[in-house]
Amino acid sequence: MSTPRFPGGTAVSGLRVYDWEAADGLHGGTPHMHTASTEAYVVAAGRGQVHTVTGEGAQVTDLSAGTVLWFGPGTVHRLVNHGGLELTVVMQNAGLPEAGDAVFTFPRAVLADREAYDDAARLAPDASEEELGRQARARRDLAMEGYLELVASVAEHGPESLREFHRHAAELVRPRVDAWRRIWRENVERETELTRDQLAALERGEPGAMHDAALVRTEPHPGPRRFGMCGRLRTWQPRTTGPERP
Repeated sequence: MSTPRFPGGTAVSGLRVYDWEAADGLHGGTPHMHTASTEAYVVAAGRGQVHTVTGEGAQVTDLSAGTVLWFGPGTVHRLVNHGGLELTVVMQNAGLPEAGDAVFTFPRAVLADREAYDDAARLAPDASEEELGRQARARRDLAMEGYLELVASVAEHGPESLREFHRHAAELVRPRVDAWRRIWRENVERETELTRDQLAALERGEPGAMHDAALVRTEPHPGPRRFGMCGRLRTWQPRTTGPERP
């Protein structure tokens, strides 16, 4: 896969990968995939692996500080923490992953029942930190159960087993697509239009958007890191400031 050219609407977050032990004795996050968005990892610290499943089968890629890798929609991935693994995550189509673009590798019976899937994927928004951690770990463990089944099935039956998972995922997210399209138009498409307008202005010899030049400083959202799919997430809220002086 060639390095993609992200459109507007890219999101960035900081990730400390879970060190919880899983059923196979490894420590790490929740296996899942994205149905519409490309994702990139920039490893900031620590050591680990990303385990992926594609049409070519299961693969293990080592991670250490400075590693950069990309994967597109449909790539099942699982982060494994060998010690202090921290990443900067770059996500295409900001807003869509938060709206359900990610599908967990739950067992087939859960994937086939949308209500059961939603119950298993949901974290209670008003729960305590301790309870959220318990729920996130239970979600990870259930996804691991389905993930190990999927890896074994792909090894035995080939790509059709992954295509079956993709079909389940597409059916699960189908009711959300109209809402996703609105998010995409307000975010990604809008940014693309701004670039188109800027190119048109430059073609006329006009500064265009350069008149709106500003420095944007990002501040972390207050409170503890939230429980994500692969670990504890730090996200930022942008604010516009005047030019900074050295």
